[in-house]
Amino acid sequence: MMSTMRVLVADDHEETLNFIRRGLTQAGHIVSTVDNGREALFRATEESYDAIVLDRMLPGLDGLSILKMLRAGGIRTPVLLLTAMTRIADRVEGLENGADDYLVKPFAFSELHARLNVIIRRPAVLEPETSLRVLDIELDLGKRIARRGGRRIDLQPRELLMLEVLLRNPHRVMTKTMLLERVWDFDFDPQTNIVETHISRLRAKLNADFDQDAIITVRGAGYMIRSE
Repeated sequence: MMSTMRVLVADDHEETLNFIRRGLTQAGHIVSTVDNGREALFRATEESYDAIVLDRMLPGLDGLSILKMLRAGGIRTPVLLLTAMTRIADRVEGLENGADDYLVKPFAFSELHARLNVIIRRPAVLEPETSLRVLDIELDLGKRIARRGGRRIDLQPRELLMLEVLLRNPHRVMTKTMLLERVWDFDFDPQTNIVETHISRLRAKLNADFDQDAIITVRGAGYMIRSE
C-alpha cells in the first residue's frame, strides 16, 4: 500500500483538477492544486513535494518549460506529465526533458495512482561524477584535467584514460590485461611493452617534484594508485 505523500497537481481544467484532487485525497494523500504555470513553478521550487502531476498545456507557462526549469535548477521531484497530445514524439520530448512518466488524457484515476506509485519508488537518479580524487591526485572528468597537490599535470589522452582507470579502482591491482582492455580496447595481448611504457610516462609526470610515488607496481601482478 502506498504511504501518504504530498502531491502538487497543476492543471487549468477545473474538472480534471477536481477529479485528481478528489481521488488522491480519498486515497489518503495531501494535495495542493494550481491552475496556471507560473504558480506551479513557484510552488514546485518553494515547497517540498513527493510528486508533481503536471499538465503540459498550462496558461502563463507551459508544463514542458516548467519541467526544464525544475531540472535545470536541480529539483528532482518525480513528475508525471499529463498531455492531450497523442503523438509519440510529443511524449518522448517530455521524457527527454525530465518527466518520469506521462499519461495521455482522458485517463482513469486508478492508472494515474498506479503510475505515481511507481515513480516515487524509483531510486533517485545519481548525479554524474564530475571528478575523481585519491589522496592528492584529482582528475576533472569533464575538462579532462589532472592535478596533483593542486598543480596541473599535462597528460596525453591515453595517459588520462589510464589515470582514470587507476583512480576508479584505488584499492585494486589493475593487471596488464585489464589496462589493455580499458585503455586501448584490446581483447588480446599485442606482445609489446605499450602498457609498461605508458605507466612509466604517467608515473614520471605524476611524481615530478613529489617525494612519494603515485603508482605502486605490484611485481608479477600489475599496478595500482597509491591510496594511503
